[in-house]
Amino acid sequence: MANTKPGLFRTADGKNYLWPFVLVTSLFFLWGLAHSILDVLNKHFQETMDGVGKTESALVQAVMYGGYFVMALPAGQIIKRYGYRAGVITGLLLYGIGALLFIPGGQLLSFPFFLFSLFVIGCGLTCLETSANPYVTVLGNAEGAARRINLSQSFNGLGWIVGPLIGGHFAFAVGADKGSIAIPYAIIGVVVLCVALVFAQVKLPEVQADGVAQTESAHATDSLWQHRNFVYGLIALFLYVAAQTGINSFFINYVTEHASVSNVNASLLLGFGGMGLFMVGRMGGSWLMLRVRAERVLLYCAVGATLAMAVLLSGAGVAGVAAFMLCYLCESIMFPTIFALALKGVGQYTKRASSFLIMSIVGGAIAPVLMGLIADHASMAMAFIVPLCCFVVIAAYAARFARKA
Repeated sequence: MANTKPGLFRTADGKNYLWPFVLVTSLFFLWGLAHSILDVLNKHFQETMDGVGKTESALVQAVMYGGYFVMALPAGQIIKRYGYRAGVITGLLLYGIGALLFIPGGQLLSFPFFLFSLFVIGCGLTCLETSANPYVTVLGNAEGAARRINLSQSFNGLGWIVGPLIGGHFAFAVGADKGSIAIPYAIIGVVVLCVALVFAQVKLPEVQADGVAQTESAHATDSLWQHRNFVYGLIALFLYVAAQTGINSFFINYVTEHASVSNVNASLLLGFGGMGLFMVGRMGGSWLMLRVRAERVLLYCAVGATLAMAVLLSGAGVAGVAAFMLCYLCESIMFPTIFALALKGVGQYTKRASSFLIMSIVGGAIAPVLMGLIADHASMAMAFIVPLCCFVVIAAYAARFARKA
């Protein structure tokens, strides 16, 4: 007789989804790498292209995250009609093609062409995240959804570590020319397309959320918006991605201006220090949620991140670097936890809800531009008022959940 006891990777009907979980979790590393290398591109383009200041360089994030807004609903339709695997393969193909476009971009040395390449990558990442994030939440018992997505996002954190190290090595190497950034993207493009071939050969099971059929009614959208936890989660996720992207975009600028750190050392500090703690936080968060409810962990982390931003506003040197490290540790669990809480109870509307949640990642397109404007017209330190405000709202969102628990 089959074991029907629910577990982290086992549903109530006795099905074990450990292998699909492992396979899909590998994708989290790939999009973490794509996002974190952007933080090197900001400073690289400022120094290698005429007319590109802090505000203009923020377009790097704007076009990438703009792809999320444009592609989120189409990605959801692909997944709804053809399944999670189709969404994954579509995302990997777009990601790989966008990365390979950096090869001609390195010859053209055109900032708009680089932006177009990043937009294509952003569309690919949208498909990947729309597929993988909700998928891992249903690969086991409902109570373990937040733990599973935090565990998967730990490997996303590994990608965030590797990105600045690879990008910094090529972009800031002594004697490097303007086209050197094409080399890491060419390698990434080839690897991603190879992974797409692997997924084309395997089958991923279509899993029902909490045993509820995935068929949606004609009024699914209206019903979805009646879930307050989803609506508030959508706002919180928008603000979290805005805060995270703004912080990452100007980390190198801040520490080079206020802590007298070189570009190369700043990229190493971002990779090993900030992103290292980011990964540790996600792994530790999955363990901590065995003992403390996810919404309480989110509340404590949001308060810690708010305090860290307050220190950065002072323009502190070494203390500012320490504040960054605290922030990376605190924000590590925010995206997966908010995502899981927002999907809690939506049942048959999981795929549609996921599309809207991924669309909210467009917050990453807005915050860097706003922070760049503040930095150019006031100071780099003052620009961090933007993520501070975001974390305050996230803390309020978490407090609401904590009171209901």
